[in-house]
Amino acid sequence: MFRKKLSGLFRLFRFELPFTAGICVILGELLALGEIPAFRELTLGFSSVFLISATSLILNDYFDLESDRINAPERPLPSGIVTNREVVLLSIAVTILGFITSFLLSFQTLLVVILAWIVGFLYNWRFKKTGLPGNLMISFSVGMTFIFGGIAVGKPIEVAVWFFGTLALLINLGEEIAADAMDMDGDRKAGSRSLPVLFGQETAIRISAAIFLLVITISMMQFVLGWMEWLYITPFLFMDGVILFSTHKLLDSKLANRRMYIRWIYLSASLAILSVIVIRLLK
Repeated sequence: MFRKKLSGLFRLFRFELPFTAGICVILGELLALGEIPAFRELTLGFSSVFLISATSLILNDYFDLESDRINAPERPLPSGIVTNREVVLLSIAVTILGFITSFLLSFQTLLVVILAWIVGFLYNWRFKKTGLPGNLMISFSVGMTFIFGGIAVGKPIEVAVWFFGTLALLINLGEEIAADAMDMDGDRKAGSRSLPVLFGQETAIRISAAIFLLVITISMMQFVLGWMEWLYITPFLFMDGVILFSTHKLLDSKLANRRMYIRWIYLSASLAILSVIVIRLLK
């Protein structure tokens, strides 16, 4: 029983999501410095954003319980593996650790982490059901991971850092809208004002597709404008190819399971980020 509960608590973290957020911080540090950051900046930067991102995801399960009973009944909280009290205590503990690690880095990074925590809390508490405003709040938090990396190494004003932040914001925004389209039935019953609830599932998916096509266009602009060396183009070509294919599939209303293609986009973007880091380190 204890092992099952512990496993349920770990599942609340959804580790691949905060891990990717931490990797984005490292990439932001690399882009800002042009070299490998100090071990302290690397580990504290990664840990701070990993923990705060995890806190938002943990709170999401707490505030989204009713919707998850319909959309994801297998999650730890609606399935009864963990209790509301345990989720709250876990979120408090992880939040404190996130504040401590960010403060050990600098006072400026602590302020950014506090802002990210506030945005995440407000989203889960009040703005998740507002539709596009909530989508933008989450996407803003995702894009800020790169900016956080620049701040962590004392270089917040770098074109490449802000470019990656913008790209991450747009990718996440497209994913959020597409995911809302997949969750439309549960969100409608929960009183959400998401784009698919207001304008229909297929209209929302077309809006998401337009955002993904914008991502492809912008990702190539960085090479044309000279913001990124052509050495790094292969990971972006792979990411853009996956996004283009997945977007085509998302637009096909006849497919029974379109949710998997949202994950493909997320994974391709994550792989592209990791590839850029590896190339940067080997260069």
